Amino acid sequence: MFLWISGFLPGDNEDDSLKYELDVAHEFEQRVLDILGWSDLESSPDGDWLLNAVQVQQIASIVGEPLPADLDLFIGVTV
Repeated sequence: MFLWISGFLPGDNEDDSLKYELDVAHEFEQRVLDILGWSDLESSPDGDWLLNAVQVQQIASIVGEPLPADLDLFIGVTV
């Protein structure tokens, strides 16, 4: 199991293809889970969750790479 961030064009855009993806490295998982308020991967909620601007900035700082600000970014647990 791992955290996966996906990015799509914002809003109800007809182009719903994936524009960005990032597998969160294991060493950053717990810090990202803390930002989300999730205790661990196994008990995280199902589905993909929209990240707000503050969460995007915090996660970018943790993983050490910029995340696109012009996309709707979602996070979820993938197997």
